[in-house]
This record gives sequence, C-alpha cells and structure tokens, in this order.
Amino acid sequence: MRKKIVAGNWKMNKTLPETQNLIQDLLRVINTENTVEVFVAPSFVNLKTAIEQTKNSAVKVAAQNMYFAENGAYTGEVSANMLQSIGVDTVILGHSERRAYFGETDKILKQKAEQAYHKNMMNIFCIGEKLEERQAGKHFSVVESQLKNALFDLPEDAFKKIVIAYEPVWAIGTGETATPEQAQEIHHFIREVIAKKYDKALADSLRILYGGSVKPNNAEEIFSQPDVDGGLIGGAALKADDFNAIIEAGKS
Repeated sequence: MRKKIVAGNWKMNKTLPETQNLIQDLLRVINTENTVEVFVAPSFVNLKTAIEQTKNSAVKVAAQNMYFAENGAYTGEVSANMLQSIGVDTVILGHSERRAYFGETDKILKQKAEQAYHKNMMNIFCIGEKLEERQAGKHFSVVESQLKNALFDLPEDAFKKIVIAYEPVWAIGTGETATPEQAQEIHHFIREVIAKKYDKALADSLRILYGGSVKPNNAEEIFSQPDVDGGLIGGAALKADDFNAIIEAGKS
C-alpha cells in the first residue's frame, strides 16, 4: 500500500524567527507516530535551521527548487550539492509558479529532474493545467506532455525517488478546488500514462499528490480517492493546526 505524503510548500513566506516558531508549533501538535510522510519546504535561507529543528522528528525538509548545474557562474542559484551539504535530499521541481513567473520550460525541468536523479534526491515533480486549458478540454494532453517531456528519458529506477504532484493551476491560491472526482480522474490518467511508458507495477507504486487549495475541511474527501496519495499544501501549511489537521486526514 502506498504511504501518503503531506508536504507543505511555504513559498516566499516566513522569516527565520517565524520559521522557527512554525516548526516548533508543528512539532508540538504533530503525532510523531503518524503513518503519513510529512515534509515542510521553507525558503532557501531557512533550510539549515529547519533541518536542525526537525532532527529526530517525524518531519522531513524539502527545498522548493534547485538548479541543474553542479556549480558555476549562475548568480542566485542553488545546486544539489549545496542542498545535500546541509542535509536536504528532497526537492520540489516544476511548480506552476516556477513555470509561470520564472519561465521554467519542460526542457529546463528535464535537466533539473535528471540532476535530481543523478544526485539520488527525492523529486516532488509538479504538473498541471491552466484554467483555459481545462476549459478547452486539454487537461489530459497538457499533463501527459509535461510528464513525457521532462521525465520520460529517465530510466525506470528513477521513479523510486519521484513523487508526482498534480496541481490544477486554476485551483492554486484561488479558493477553487478540483472536485474529488476531478482529482481522481486525472490522477488515474497519470498512472495510466506511466504504466504505458514503463509498467503497471511501477505505476501502481508511484505516489501522486494533489495540490490545489487543500484545506482541513476538504482534505479527507480528496485523500480518500483511490489514486490520490496525499497533498502538496500551500497556504494551509503556514498554520500548524491547519497543516496537522490535513496530516490527520491523510490517515483515514
């Protein structure tokens, strides 16, 4: 059975003291014996502190992004080696905001995914359609092309360290949420695409998260869908009680 994941993407929020306080609050309320894998993804400047604070706890730390080069003249970028040197071995790649605001293409994300694979890092890889693509009935073709263009040159064993996060762009930070049935439909489709390229056993073992305005009041219903293996959480991850309520929903 696939173990659910609840990952909190903090985006560009929380100063160092605020990060420390939020992690402290989360560690106070979270059940350390829980059956859900929990991640938090603070900003780059607060990752080392987060690693130190969560040591020997049930909470793991992920980075929100990384560059595909080992090192060099790439001002402002952060490499896999840098992340691993402070104890971070999980990274979120391809988030819709990186695609929309920073021009990350499938070609760039392919390079980043390859680097994560070569560095043996866990890769929470985000895919998802925009509102106009959903309205035009192109959501299946969009997520399929995002998967194929970025990940399908990787060998099958790479998927041992890949988690897919489906995030309908129209439901991020808008208050809109895909219905549980919509989430299930496209999660099942993603699994079928993976099975066709690789095999059914791999597809069945792959964890696919939903990311699109998950909150305490809708998490249980979304997570109960057979092909939904947890969530990539935005705003609700910034409050310890809300985030913990979502984690608890993943247990049922």
